[in-house]
Amino acid sequence: MSADVQANSESPLRFLDLLPGIGRVLTRLPTRLGALKKMGSFTPEDKNSVGLVLEFNAEKNPESLALLYEEQKYTHRELNEWVNRYANYFSSIGVIKGDVAAVFLDNRPEMVVIIGALAKLGAVASLINPNLREKVLLHCIHMAKSQLFLVGEEMLAPFEAIKPQLQFETDDILCFMPDGSDTPAPDGYLNLADLTKDALTKNPDTTATITLKDPFAYIFTSGTTGMPKASIQTHLRWISAGYLFGQWTVGLTPADIIYIPLPLYHSNGLYASWSAATNAGAAIALRRKFSASSFWADTRKFKATTFGYIGELCRYLMNQPPSAADRKNPIKKVVGNGMRPDIWRAFKKRFGISKVFEFYGSSEGNVIFTNILNIDCCAGLSLSSYAIVKYDIDINEPILDKNGYMQKVERGEIGLLLGEISSGTPFKGYTDKTETNKKIFRNVLEPNDQYFNTGDLVRDIGFRHLQFIDRLGDTFRWKGENVSTTEVETIINQVNGVEGSTVYGVSIPGTDGRAGMATIITVENGSIDHKELAQSLKSALPSYAVPIFIRIKSHFDTTATFKIKKVDLGKEAFDLEKVSDPLYIMLPGESEYQLLTEDIHRQMMENQFRF
Repeated sequence: MSADVQANSESPLRFLDLLPGIGRVLTRLPTRLGALKKMGSFTPEDKNSVGLVLEFNAEKNPESLALLYEEQKYTHRELNEWVNRYANYFSSIGVIKGDVAAVFLDNRPEMVVIIGALAKLGAVASLINPNLREKVLLHCIHMAKSQLFLVGEEMLAPFEAIKPQLQFETDDILCFMPDGSDTPAPDGYLNLADLTKDALTKNPDTTATITLKDPFAYIFTSGTTGMPKASIQTHLRWISAGYLFGQWTVGLTPADIIYIPLPLYHSNGLYASWSAATNAGAAIALRRKFSASSFWADTRKFKATTFGYIGELCRYLMNQPPSAADRKNPIKKVVGNGMRPDIWRAFKKRFGISKVFEFYGSSEGNVIFTNILNIDCCAGLSLSSYAIVKYDIDINEPILDKNGYMQKVERGEIGLLLGEISSGTPFKGYTDKTETNKKIFRNVLEPNDQYFNTGDLVRDIGFRHLQFIDRLGDTFRWKGENVSTTEVETIINQVNGVEGSTVYGVSIPGTDGRAGMATIITVENGSIDHKELAQSLKSALPSYAVPIFIRIKSHFDTTATFKIKKVDLGKEAFDLEKVSDPLYIMLPGESEYQLLTEDIHRQMMENQFRF
C-alpha cells in the first residue's frame, strides 16, 4: 500500500502534523478570526442576503472585476446593475417574496444574474440540472411548484418535450433566454434579454427586507439512488459559506479570481466557489462545461489564483498527457471535495499547487469540515457539533448501548457521521417533509436530541479532524468483513492502463453478503494486464477485499457533477443478458482473472463454486 493510502486510511494525526498549518493560519489570523466572529454573530432574523452582498461589493469596489466568462468581463458595479435590471423587471411582472422560478440553462453568466435578481426579491431559484431529460426533468420541475419558468435557448428542446405535461396555471409565466444569439422567443415565451435591457438599474427596495432565514434556491440531489429531492438553501447558508470557505479556510482577498468549471446548480459551485469569492469581494471566472484539455489554458487566460474542484475533476486532469507547461499556471490554492488519496500529493507536485483546501459537506447537510490546516489526505475539521457513531453495516443501523443510545467511536475508528440539529446548525431539509424526516435521528446520545444523518462513514483521526471513508451505499460486507470501495479503487487506479474505476458489492447465489465487483475504464486505445491487476490487488488488499468480478467499459455513466451511477452498475452486476461489456471473474482458489463465459456463469448460478 502506498504512503498516501497509508496516511489516508490508518494514521491518526499527531500534534506535530498540525504545526505547519497552524503557522500558516497565524499569518492572517485577524482576518480569519473576524470571519469566525461574523459567522457567530448571525441570527436568522438578520437583514442580510445574497443581494445585499452584491450591492455592498458594487458600492465598495465598483470598478473591480466581479465576473469573467469567455471574452466578457464585468465589474462589481456592472454585475449589480445587470442583476437589478432583471430584479426590477421580475418585480414589474408580479414576482414577489416566496415565489419560485424554475431556472433551466447552462453554466453561463445569466445563472449568477438570475439567482441574484430573484434573491433580491425574496423569490427562490429552483436550479434545474440542464442534463436532465424527460421523466426526471419533469419530476424536478413539478417538485419546485414554480410560477415562473426561465428557459435558456440551449435548453428549449428538452423543455418543450415535457411542456405538455406541466399543467400550467393561467398566471404562470414562461421566459426565453437567448444564448448569445438574436433568436426570437418562441410562441408563448417572453424574451428576457429584450425585456430587461432597458429596465431600471437601481437597487430594488426589497433587498433590505430579506432575512438570513429566507430561502433563495433549491438544489436537487444527484438522484443516484432514485428521483432527485429538492433541498432548501437559505441566505444564511450562502453567506456563512462565503465566510467559511472564502475567508476562514482559503483566505481569499479582492485580488483573487476563482475559476469555476463546476455547475452553479450544485453546492460546490454555488457555495465553495461563487459565495466564497463574492463574500470576499473577489471575482469568479465561469466556464460553461468542464474541459480537461482546456483547463489550464483557461486559468492562464483568466489569471485565476484558485479554482473549485471535485475529486473526479482532479483525476481527469491527472489523466491528461504530462506537459512541460503543467506547472506554468497561476493557481496558488484550490478548494473542493473528493480529492482521492492516490493522487493527492502527485496532483500537488505535478501542477505546482501547495495548498489543497479539501472540505466535507452536502447541499442539504448541516455539518461542514474544512481542511484549513492543509493536511494531506484529510477532509479537515469542523466547528459545528457532530458525532461519529458506531455502525453495523450488516443491518444498516447504528449500534446501540444497553440504554438504547448510539455510541461514539474512539479515535482512529470508523463510524457514521451525524450533524447535531440546533438553532445554530439547523437542518432545513427538502421540500418533501417525508424525505426530510427520514434523515433525522432522534434521541441519539441523550433524550430529545436530534441529529442529521449524513449517510457517510468517516474516520475520527483526532483534533476534531476526519477522513472520508465511504458512502454507506458504497460499503459492503463480504466474508464477515467490511470492504471499503475507496480503498479498493485506490489500488486499481494505480495499475498500468487504468484511467478510472468504481467498486461495488453484488450478490452471488448461495453466499452471504456481497462480493466485490469493479468496473474499470482503460486509457484511450489501451488495455490492462489482468495478471498485473490481480497481483496488485492481492498484494495490497486483504483477501476478502479483492474483487471477484471485473467489468471493462469505455466510459462511465455519471451525474452532472461527475458522480458515477453505481446503482445501475450494481443492478446489472454480472448478468450476461444485461451486460455486453467484457466480464472477468476470479474463481475460488485461482490467482488470476479469466473471462466470464456462459458455462462458468451457469455453474456459478448453480452454486458449483465455493466463494
